[in-house]
Amino acid sequence: MNKNRQMKEAKVAEIKEKLEKSQSVILASYQGLTVEEDTQLRKNLREAGVEYKVYKNTLVTLAAKELGLEAISEYLEGPVSIAFGYEDATAPARILNDFAKDHKKLELKAGIVEGQIFDKEKVSQLATIPSKEVLIAKLLGSIKAPLSNLAYLLSAIKDQKEAESAE
Repeated sequence: MNKNRQMKEAKVAEIKEKLEKSQSVILASYQGLTVEEDTQLRKNLREAGVEYKVYKNTLVTLAAKELGLEAISEYLEGPVSIAFGYEDATAPARILNDFAKDHKKLELKAGIVEGQIFDKEKVSQLATIPSKEVLIAKLLGSIKAPLSNLAYLLSAIKDQKEAESAE
């Protein structure tokens, strides 16, 4: 087997592993971004724990086909970057979408979220979902508020009873 084929097979295996390991994968067209813009985007993604790569479309198509995700190949035309979200399924979509608002050259194309293929519209909807930490904080806040109110009510009843008994 020639060296070139071995390298390609290794890349396909790498892509396949990343696709399997990721909670979400977002494809974006990045053509036209300056080096500075691309560097800033990569920094934003890295800070959120998102891996951002550019692979040959044919290699991504082969890896996706092995995983039964061949429908994603229709979005693999032209220069396509891939953001792999391992911890937070919404992070890649949210960061890329926010960046695309200020940089019109970046365009979301599609995504894969837990084995399901999302088109551009679904990826945009995914981008509006807050991060896991924000959702947990909101949930805890909504649980805490009624408990705090109950504590204040019980304290007020206790104070009222003490005031009545003191009279």
